Amino acid sequence: QVQLVESGGGLVQPGGSLRLSCAASGIFVINGMGWYRQAPGQERDLVATITNDGSTDYADSAKGRFTISRDNAKNTAYLQMNSLKPEDTAVYYCNLEGVDTKLRVIEAWGQGTQVTVSS
Repeated sequence: QVQLVESGGGLVQPGGSLRLSCAASGIFVINGMGWYRQAPGQERDLVATITNDGSTDYADSAKGRFTISRDNAKNTAYLQMNSLKPEDTAVYYCNLEGVDTKLRVIEAWGQGTQVTVSS
């Protein structure tokens, strides 16, 4: 069973930084990983994605401030968030698309990690 374990959320002041991590287990091949976020009363929105060849894509709100990266040896994705703003406050979810150890094409989500930007 594929599992995604997220970490790194918390409370930070405006202008501060956080680094989120997402470690995958039970996976055979990872095609792509991404981060999404959901603020209270809002839909879950894309933040950033990264493919298995390292190509990245960002929401306009994340460009220039956030950086997504992957450590393929550790099956782990990261989201470095700088210059955080109060409007970045949300639950951040890790997403993975790939093939599990039973060779099934799967999409998986992490449990979410809270990021709060407030003074």
